[in-house]
Amino acid sequence: MSAHSHEIEEGLAFLPKFDANGLVTCVATDVATGDVLMVAHMNDEALRKTIATGEAWYFSRSRNALWRKGETSSQTQRVVEIRTDCDQDAVWLRVEQIGAACHTGRRSCFYRKVEAEGGGAKLVFVDADRLFDPNAVYKK
Repeated sequence: MSAHSHEIEEGLAFLPKFDANGLVTCVATDVATGDVLMVAHMNDEALRKTIATGEAWYFSRSRNALWRKGETSSQTQRVVEIRTDCDQDAVWLRVEQIGAACHTGRRSCFYRKVEAEGGGAKLVFVDADRLFDPNAVYKK
């Protein structure tokens, strides 16, 4: 193990490892239930704003823009704890979710499960009730 990797894995310096696009993967879970709410990406600015404000900020790859969770929908995330994995290329937010985490209006983005079927796979809805109408919220 090199001195650098030892510092990354065992040291106390926060040295997030951003990918070639300047992003780090972020998993958000509900602090009360442990449920996975969403997976998103952060750039350096989103990560710094999240740490500074205690609110979740992300970087949208599709819009190529920084965004604060809930700025449009009012479905916010108050960050209780931030963790990083062993090689610091992923971030875990433990949050208090206000309302739905998913832009589809559901509590979690993980509202379908994968089931084996005839050598392949199919999706089945689970916990798929909507907490809000995305067409009304996002004016699509």
